[in-house]
Amino acid sequence: MIVRKLRLQRGWSQDQLSQLSGLSVRTIQRIEGGQKPGLESLKSLAAVFEINVADLEREPDMNNEIQVTDNEKAVLEQVRAIKDFYTHLTSYVLVITVIFIINFVTGTGYMWAWWPAMGWGVGIISHGLSAFEVLNFFGPDWEKKQIEKRLGRKL
Repeated sequence: MIVRKLRLQRGWSQDQLSQLSGLSVRTIQRIEGGQKPGLESLKSLAAVFEINVADLEREPDMNNEIQVTDNEKAVLEQVRAIKDFYTHLTSYVLVITVIFIINFVTGTGYMWAWWPAMGWGVGIISHGLSAFEVLNFFGPDWEKKQIEKRLGRKL
């Protein structure tokens, strides 16, 4: 999370950080995903961010300038969910377009391409409602209520 926060503070994409640090984009993704980086990766990132390697290695504490608050984590997760939705939507549009082209070219007379478009479309709508928190039946509030119910006390 620290690497991601530092990257976003500077307005860099993962690709830009990759180019600046000499690490692969996949390595940046793994580090931001929580995987422990090697010493050489830490050195490269510390040099790019102009901080000490020790600041990247340790967990953020109250005295550390580079800490990620719970609110920031929640917002980062929501933005990631929205990004995942747009990626899903792009895949849907591309694949369904190809399916309709195949259906048209084969000229079977029956428009069978509507069935996968509708089936996958339901998943896209569900994903969008969840990503934008329009209908959040099983969101954080629901989780908290379920935990409190099973514990028999307030958190």
